[in-house]
Amino acid sequence: MNVQHLSHMPLFQVTEIEFDFDSDSEQFDDGLIISDEDQIAITEETIGQIWEADDETDLVDEITCATGWLVKSINFRYVLS
Repeated sequence: MNVQHLSHMPLFQVTEIEFDFDSDSEQFDDGLIISDEDQIAITEETIGQIWEADDETDLVDEITCATGWLVKSINFRYVLS
């Protein structure tokens, strides 16, 4: 009998998100100020995306790593695969 072990991480779809664009912890160390247009673009690009993560904490870490900005608040839904 051939048995394969399949590990599936939960999928999350971001429905709302707020980033901490005022934080000093962004990845841009050269003092760049992010424009309102860029803030909107980053937020809009993140909403609706589906992310693979272990749990909610990992989801926030994945989004922070991908965008370079800390997440202030987030709402999401689980995606059934």
